[in-house]
Amino acid sequence: MTTITSEQRRGFGSTGLEVSPLGFGGAPIGLLEADKDAVREVLTALLDHGVNVIDTAAMYRGSEAMIGETIGHRRDEFVLISKCGHAIEESDAPAWSPKLIRASVERSLQNLRTDVIDVMLLHSCDLDTLKKGDGLGELVQLREEGKIRFVGYSGDNEAAVWAVAQPDVRVLQTSINICDQNNIDRVMPAAREHNVGVMVKRPIANAAWKDAAQYEQYKNYAQPYVERFKAMGLSLEMLGLEGDPAVLWPEIALRFTLTVPGVQTAIVGTTRPDRVPANLKAVAIGPLDDATFEQLRTAFRDADGSDQWDGQT
Repeated sequence: MTTITSEQRRGFGSTGLEVSPLGFGGAPIGLLEADKDAVREVLTALLDHGVNVIDTAAMYRGSEAMIGETIGHRRDEFVLISKCGHAIEESDAPAWSPKLIRASVERSLQNLRTDVIDVMLLHSCDLDTLKKGDGLGELVQLREEGKIRFVGYSGDNEAAVWAVAQPDVRVLQTSINICDQNNIDRVMPAAREHNVGVMVKRPIANAAWKDAAQYEQYKNYAQPYVERFKAMGLSLEMLGLEGDPAVLWPEIALRFTLTVPGVQTAIVGTTRPDRVPANLKAVAIGPLDDATFEQLRTAFRDADGSDQWDGQT
């Protein structure tokens, strides 16, 4: 199995952290109620082969607790990232309120079995909520107390542009993939200008090359990407490639995302140990060549003529 070396790690904006280009997204292991042994196998394989970014969120049900239980003893080997802001069972405080955010962070620390979380992101609140400032302010206070190291935001479009310009926001999680490219033009320039670390969610576009009817979960998330993929007229033939689409498209999609200037890590969520080698292999192959990258960029621009394909939150 391919291993990501320390030389392949990328500087994470101005945080001083070094992150592997491939990270783990913890949504499926909570929302899909994954088998604990399979999760342990996935996470152990990733850590053993150089992946050092682990992402989760308070709202992903048992995800934080599962991560804490399976790899909490290896805490010093990875950059731990979580998200907060949505309501949690343990608190009756309103979503996005300082009281809720504090309770959520305290719960995350306990579930993840750690004294400090490297990055805590406000989880996809809208621009108006973000601009109120009390959510970010509470995270800054928690940072000053040593419970988190860096403050960030998870979101897209105008809210992401505003967030990365704030002096306390040091990390952005946003959507970029072959079927979700507007953040490349609208958000990434601002992120680079302010030296914000960028991690990308949904880098393989929810496997948009599949028919939406095949999805058992995440169908609502997948449907827009499936429609965009078809509208873009994407095919392996147009890229001059031959082979199994189920193998080649995930590789192309992940490499596309990691080719975007300013993207430091892309998180892929899986509960299947057999997917780990393929994802590591895609990273090892490296960025797409310029011609293929531009083909995919042009296909998106041509299909999105009315500029309505916003980043999917």
